This record gives sequence, structure tokens and C-alpha cells, in this order.
Amino acid sequence: MKHKEFELQKSICKYLDLQYPELLYLSTGTSLKLTMGQAVRNKLIQKNGFKVPDLLILHPNNLYHGLFLELKIESPYKKDGQIKSNEHLQGQEKSIKDLIKWGYYACFVVGFDEAKDIIDKYLDII
Repeated sequence: MKHKEFELQKSICKYLDLQYPELLYLSTGTSLKLTMGQAVRNKLIQKNGFKVPDLLILHPNNLYHGLFLELKIESPYKKDGQIKSNEHLQGQEKSIKDLIKWGYYACFVVGFDEAKDIIDKYLDII
């Protein structure tokens, strides 16, 4: 799964570079495999409990301060619309809700087409 999400992340970054060459964005690299020592050091410099989304578009539009996307290969939601019973997904959902509260557009996206659609619509509001 992680490799598939990494491939998705690479594809979206390539799309951004081709379609929006002047756009500032950050791809967090959370899908990278860290050694135990690197993981411990990384945790020391992160906000406790905050799950940084996979892609951060550092460009405000007329409505939001920036766009934060949590990239997924499959939906994080159950059929009833509730987040799956997974502590990591629930933490990601809380972080997304916090970002929205602070004036950012943030959401889960499933697959390349959904990510592209949201990015294009977000950047169209500039």
C-alpha cells in the first residue's frame, strides 16, 4: 500500500510541475521508510498528535490560506460515511478538521483523478 501511495504522490507532483510550474508545494515524504533512529529524531520535531498531510500547496486563493491533501489509494471511510476504525486514519481526519478550522482547504483524496480535480478547482479560485 505504501508504495502505491508513494507512486500516487510522485504522479501528482509531476502533474503539478508540468501544469503549474510556478506553484510552491511541499510533498511531505511521509511514505518514506525511516530507520528507527531517524523515526525517533523525526518524532521529536513534530507537533504531538498532528498528522501532516501528504501534499501541501503553499498558495492561497480567494477563500483559503492553502491546500492540504491526504492522498489515499482507497477510501478511508466506511460505507456509512464514518472514518474507518483505524487510529492513524482517525488522527489524519482530526488534523484535516483542525486545518479547515484554521482557514485551509484540507481533505482526503482517493486516486490521481480526484486529486487533480480538487487541485485544479482550488487553483481556479485564485
